[in-house]
Amino acid sequence: MPRSETPAADHEMLDQRVRIGSVELANPIMTASGTAGYGSELGRLLDLSALGAVVVKSLAAFEWPGNPAPRLHPTPQGMLNAVGLQGPGVAAWRHDGLPQLLDIGATVVASIWGRTVEEYRAAADLLADAPPEVVAVEINLSCPNLEGRGSIFAHDVDLSAEVVRATAGCGRPRWAKLSPNTDRIVDVAAATHAAGAEAVTLVNTLLGLVLDPDTMKPALGNGGGGLSGRAIHPVAVRAVHDVHTALPDLPIVGVGGVASGWDAAELMLVGAAAVQVGTATFAEPSAPARVLRELVTWAAGRGITRFADLQPLA
Repeated sequence: MPRSETPAADHEMLDQRVRIGSVELANPIMTASGTAGYGSELGRLLDLSALGAVVVKSLAAFEWPGNPAPRLHPTPQGMLNAVGLQGPGVAAWRHDGLPQLLDIGATVVASIWGRTVEEYRAAADLLADAPPEVVAVEINLSCPNLEGRGSIFAHDVDLSAEVVRATAGCGRPRWAKLSPNTDRIVDVAAATHAAGAEAVTLVNTLLGLVLDPDTMKPALGNGGGGLSGRAIHPVAVRAVHDVHTALPDLPIVGVGGVASGWDAAELMLVGAAAVQVGTATFAEPSAPARVLRELVTWAAGRGITRFADLQPLA
């Protein structure tokens, strides 16, 4: 029978649940940190409670102003950003942003960052008594650091592991978000897992630089920035593939250039248990919901009855 004529399984028969370590999600599609705000900002445009989880913008233990403007610049098939982790801090988010998400029934993953190990520890400790709807903490290790040999925590195996150990005080599963800007991503993934991270999120942005044609100077106020969007999708697929091949028992959340159901399926086929949608929401705020619909249709059309069965196909 030609592929196009293959009878589709009933969508209602598809078990959409996935597991990331000890965390079970209703489906594998989440927002990506930094692209969906701190609360229900996207709630007018999609049902956030219908996603696997909402991953909020990274928060420090303190309010942080971020980088000077301009902070965003479009690129072919993506964008460059140098927002600089602007945010209100964990305590303010718990008071203002988290209640919005709880009111609409969303499953929440908090994201934290710091410039030092102690700042990560402080941010994690502020989440210790967060409500159970905060099911995990994503540790954004792709941040500039003041303590290591490199410029980013995730480029340093030992410091990455130290941060993970320091954040145990959050009292819930931790996912280490890693950088693609290193050839040691497998080593860092292994070290963070050994230090207590239940999963890794692959990947954060690629380092980039764009010049303004009129001024002939960097187009972003901070100079360089992080490249995201469809242009980096093959990099994310490769990173997930390489880490899964080397560490098949380590749960992976795939992120990078996901803008369609097939993009999500591709990351799951090479080893991701779940997927985050990020930059696509800037042009289409309801993109995560569409990606989920397309992923369901793709799976049902191939007779797949459980999303959890996709990963072994890698």
